[in-house]
Amino acid sequence: MAYRVISLALVAVAVVVGACGKEIGDACSLSSDCDPNGGRLCDPDPGSPNGYCTILGCDYSTCPDSSVCVRFFTGNFTNKTCNPATEDQAPMCSLDELCSIVGNCVPRSSEVRYCMRTCGSNGDCRDGYECRDFDAMKAHGGQPVLAPDRKVDEDHASELPKFCAVGPRM
Repeated sequence: MAYRVISLALVAVAVVVGACGKEIGDACSLSSDCDPNGGRLCDPDPGSPNGYCTILGCDYSTCPDSSVCVRFFTGNFTNKTCNPATEDQAPMCSLDELCSIVGNCVPRSSEVRYCMRTCGSNGDCRDGYECRDFDAMKAHGGQPVLAPDRKVDEDHASELPKFCAVGPRM
């Protein structure tokens, strides 16, 4: 009888632990791998090795602990240039555009936001992913969504949160 009780208790613990879901940035195949309740989704993009658990449509204060909201711009834009350091004082972009980290005005409609795992170095990320600092953000895309009073520019690069994203292809 005690064996059955222990077995049932172990099964119950396994079910509860399994139902907790995975963390932002963990590997996945299906969105239910990330969160059985539907709060997180799996980005199964072939460019994301083994998928990436994330939350779509975040803002600067809405991602879980150990993650940051990151904006990506779909498409390749070489619109007029801008200066991210001074964009709030002397806007160069139109009202329907944002000044990207690389200094180009990009359409707001091209922006997609994801919660991404934060990191301190490449060792904090899974295989096939890099810890993106300011230079890697400029080279490969993505920039943190910060509170309105904070800037994403070279003068504040050391203050920016780093995040795990797909590493460059060799």
